[in-house]
Amino acid sequence: MNDEVLELCRDLLRIDTTNTGDLDSSAGERVAAEYVAGKLTEVGLQVEIRESAPGRTSVVSRFEGTDPSRGALLLHGHLDVVPAQADEWSVPPFAGEIRDGYLWGRGAIDMKDFDAMLLAVVRDWRRRGVRPPRDLVLCFTADEEAGGDYGAWYLAREHRDLFDGCTEAIGEVGGFSYTISEQLRLYPIHTAEKGVDWLRLSTRGRPGHGSMIHDDNAVTALAEAVARVGRHRFPVEVSPTVRSFLERLAGLLGIDLDPADPELAIAKLGPISNMVAATIRNTANPTRLAAGYKDNVIPSRASATIDCRTLPGHTDSFLAQLQELVGPEVEIEYIQRQPGIETGFDGPLVEAMGAALREVDPAAQTVPYMLSAGTDAKAFTGIGIRCFGFTPLRLPPDLNFAALFHGIDERVPIEGLEFGVRVLDRFLSRC
Repeated sequence: MNDEVLELCRDLLRIDTTNTGDLDSSAGERVAAEYVAGKLTEVGLQVEIRESAPGRTSVVSRFEGTDPSRGALLLHGHLDVVPAQADEWSVPPFAGEIRDGYLWGRGAIDMKDFDAMLLAVVRDWRRRGVRPPRDLVLCFTADEEAGGDYGAWYLAREHRDLFDGCTEAIGEVGGFSYTISEQLRLYPIHTAEKGVDWLRLSTRGRPGHGSMIHDDNAVTALAEAVARVGRHRFPVEVSPTVRSFLERLAGLLGIDLDPADPELAIAKLGPISNMVAATIRNTANPTRLAAGYKDNVIPSRASATIDCRTLPGHTDSFLAQLQELVGPEVEIEYIQRQPGIETGFDGPLVEAMGAALREVDPAAQTVPYMLSAGTDAKAFTGIGIRCFGFTPLRLPPDLNFAALFHGIDERVPIEGLEFGVRVLDRFLSRC
């Protein structure tokens, strides 16, 4: 499996599945889906290919287990990636280069590494005649990086039957190592994730000549509102998942944790501090601006896109806070609205994750955490499936893992890929 997972991941990285968010932006998703389908059919699995729009293609396959009376386990990964500016990278982002013990490329950890791990384990089992203890539903989706409307949400809405019997799921992002010492490595398991609220702020004003004194300027009003949003810090609100994570980590590291001011403890967590800091409050970041059509014409309308991530259960209260912040003159409309999700850190599946990790890494301890971003788990939670993030990777202690997501020089340790395959092999054998 070790040799094959590297080959599979390199092949996937070399398929440019860039998703800009436009409907027709990712023809490469079809190529990647056909590649995955071919690798599954080679070992005798039947596949279902579903295309929500031309080129926006997902693949689903069911691997029957020994006990059909048990609920099926959904294993999901997305095939699309965010754009990469080649001149910013040390290597071509779609070349799948191997350098310094890493496999480099856009999607290396988000999340073609996990796609390759799933394929490697399943192909190995099929060749050896191994069957899982319960049905496994393998799902490789399009469009996750733009909210999943043409991928997971489409499948959940239009092809619910493909997930019949699925009670639990694993996907991104969890099971990566955080080294405390050679005797102790934490592996956070994603049991919660923030909501995705992509909003458009709009202002209106009186159009006119750019040379005139003009107090009713839509661009000025928008700029002032966007600046207020970008500089604002919403209040700290610690969820049960984040509280459990911080208490556990603070105890292991000997850090004082003030429940009223958790940021003091979070600042001492090293490379993961930025990721954790984003889980104790709602966030709102301006990402796009649009106004005007000529340099000397004051436009009547201006707009901005705000990427907001809300804590589970806080979507409505956040919207009220945002409206108060920007003022009544600013219109707010939703581009994407997906509430946060949260589940408990308990049950046989959680125990199987921990057991598999410890079998490969005796220093492993698992802990629940909240993902500050969003995943396809929202769509699958919506059809009654309990979702976790478990894409196991053992990482070098000095690697800034969080910075690789959507960042430049994205790469995955080759040893990490091999580790992940071994853990998944054991996990799926006992899940």
